[in-house]
Amino acid sequence: MTVLAIDDDSEALEAYRATLSEMGVSFESTSDPGRGIDLVRDLGPELVLLQWHMPNVQGVEVLRSIHNLDMRAQVAVIYDQESVESVAEAIQEGAAKCISKPVSPQKLRALVEQVRELAQRRAQSAKLEKELIQLFNLEGMIGRSPRMLELFDLVRRVSPHFRTALILGETGSGKELVARALHKMSPRQNRAFAVCNCAAVMETLFESELFGHRKGAFTGAHEDRAGIIETADGGIVFLDEVGELNPAVQSKLLRVIQNQEIQRVGSSKPQHVDVLLIAATSRNLEREVKRGQFRADLFFRLNMIEIPVPALRERVEDIPLLYRYFLEKFNQQYGKEIQGISRRAQDLMLTYPWPGNVRELENTMGRACMLAQGSFLDVHDFTTISERIAGVPGGNAPCSLEEAERAAVIRALDSTPNKSQVARVLGVSRPRLYRLIEKHGLTAKAGRDDDRETVPEG
Repeated sequence: MTVLAIDDDSEALEAYRATLSEMGVSFESTSDPGRGIDLVRDLGPELVLLQWHMPNVQGVEVLRSIHNLDMRAQVAVIYDQESVESVAEAIQEGAAKCISKPVSPQKLRALVEQVRELAQRRAQSAKLEKELIQLFNLEGMIGRSPRMLELFDLVRRVSPHFRTALILGETGSGKELVARALHKMSPRQNRAFAVCNCAAVMETLFESELFGHRKGAFTGAHEDRAGIIETADGGIVFLDEVGELNPAVQSKLLRVIQNQEIQRVGSSKPQHVDVLLIAATSRNLEREVKRGQFRADLFFRLNMIEIPVPALRERVEDIPLLYRYFLEKFNQQYGKEIQGISRRAQDLMLTYPWPGNVRELENTMGRACMLAQGSFLDVHDFTTISERIAGVPGGNAPCSLEEAERAAVIRALDSTPNKSQVARVLGVSRPRLYRLIEKHGLTAKAGRDDDRETVPEG
């Protein structure tokens, strides 16, 4: 356990050191608040003893900076004389405890033991969270909500026996994960799994893509070519967004299901194939059938087993499990050591409706982890979804990581002329802020800003 003291009282620091030396903890101290913030970043202390009143610095600003860097750190505010206003402000900003000077050895020991016990509970909680992710994980699908447990059970029961299956769900809800789970749990797990995104194939090339073609069948057909279904012979074919297929291809697909036969474009000879077929769609195929846009007989053949995938807003209780999973994933991918997500950022993620479902959550976590500077993700790391909740015009428009970063810097610069405050809002250091300003061509705007610290009157 590490304890950090930020105090300009050398006698108090020595008293802390003498008391803590008997408790088997690592103790660091500094009289410089700026240096103290750097030590929080470097050491990740479990407990910070923060002198609230120091010359030329506001304790509340130091407290905010500490929490921006590490939400785990328990900050005990030390004040020289009882002041209701100071205590109230410190507690409002997240101080774990407020203690008046002088701090007795008994109080300090009791505080350290409380924080040590809290750290142990957090470590146990983190271990249990990892075990939960492993327990409620079916071939990459994660969830412990009743809807997801029903889905897991259906996949387990269907996978050994299905010939065709239809997966229904919104874009980004995880339909392909369900298809891959069916494959991995089926008797054909070691055979081919061929994927065709029907929404990404030009209409004129559907038949060739699925069934293949003979040399000379059309302009550009310079050689014989096997289609997706033929290459997956003996395995499983996954047709994503099957509702995009045109009527001609629908007719040929029906023949594959009924007779296990395909016919290459330009060929008069049918070929036998042995494939299982999984289709997925975000459309309402029953409605498409009524409109005459989708063949009823094909729909009934595909719909022998229907597997509905719930939208993320229908299983909100799974969101904490998912963002912890993605946090671990992107920590490894980007070489980061982000420890968690602040309480208010968690509340934000639970409030947002996630129209893009799990895919949007994954992309949001990836962007936040890539750009994060501190040990914890906070609301400023999720500006895109906070804007959408607030109904900011254009907030629903997709943007790249570069665009998101530039927009965040511009908003922070517009909110205050003070560079130190801008850096705190963004959760970055001042040198990092100047590099971002230069990177995004905002130098001129920055040059007009007043870089002086604002000092309250009186």
